[in-house]
Amino acid sequence: MQGALQLLQSSPGAFAALCAALGLAVGSFLNVVIHRLPKMMERGWQAQCAELRGEKLPEAPAYNLLTPRSGCPHCGHAIGALENIPVLSYLLLRGRCAACGKPIGLRYPVVEALSGALSAYAGWHFGFGLAAAGALVLVWSLIALAFIDLDTQFLPDSITLPLLWAGLLLNLGGVFTALPSAVIGAAAGYLALWSVYWLFKLATGKEGMGYGDFKLLGALGAWLGWKMLPVVILLSSVVGALVGIALMVAARHGRNVPIPFGPYLAGGGVIALFWGERLTRTYLGLI
Repeated sequence: MQGALQLLQSSPGAFAALCAALGLAVGSFLNVVIHRLPKMMERGWQAQCAELRGEKLPEAPAYNLLTPRSGCPHCGHAIGALENIPVLSYLLLRGRCAACGKPIGLRYPVVEALSGALSAYAGWHFGFGLAAAGALVLVWSLIALAFIDLDTQFLPDSITLPLLWAGLLLNLGGVFTALPSAVIGAAAGYLALWSVYWLFKLATGKEGMGYGDFKLLGALGAWLGWKMLPVVILLSSVVGALVGIALMVAARHGRNVPIPFGPYLAGGGVIALFWGERLTRTYLGLI
């Protein structure tokens, strides 16, 4: 055990490879979170509404992140261990269910590959230690949030709020930034988009974004500190604007059709995590 720890500490490549393998495995679980968590939230809302009406919903089978077992959405075929190897199983099965032959969504290997690649880079970038562990948790959470928001335009509190508190706790030891910077970052991140929301609503009478976006930027501020917020906001806004224009031009995406902002915030957060300080120094050097 001691020898293995020494190897991980002394060999960045070995640690990055371990992080990649862990990221691929976690990516497979993230697919479950992305698919099931919104459905779990919907069931919870239905139960709360029924309780307020004084009704009792009929008993339903257990449905959570562990139960029932994952299966093909077309035929219900239970996915075996050999069919659940991240990325590799998708390639061996040629993107189709082993039982019914129906296509498997490309989303699954994309999430797994993205998780594996970003996890490997986090291990390489930070090296063996608490910073790498924190970076892995942040990256995995941002992947889940980005894809959930793409599907549902929701950023679940069950991820954003624990992420915010985890960032503050981690920075008690100054892992990514000093604690005062983390506290100011959490408040400034939330209030920045909260202010934009209310200015837009007062000016147009419409809601330009959801409260989940405020909480996500607050969480990123808690992890990275207030100095990284301009980088996150600028990157996410530029990319979001470019993608929105491209959708309207190429796909005739109407202006009134909402575009989730969470994926762009998540992308900006990942870039700031790895290269934020370098980008800030470059920008300050140019001006």
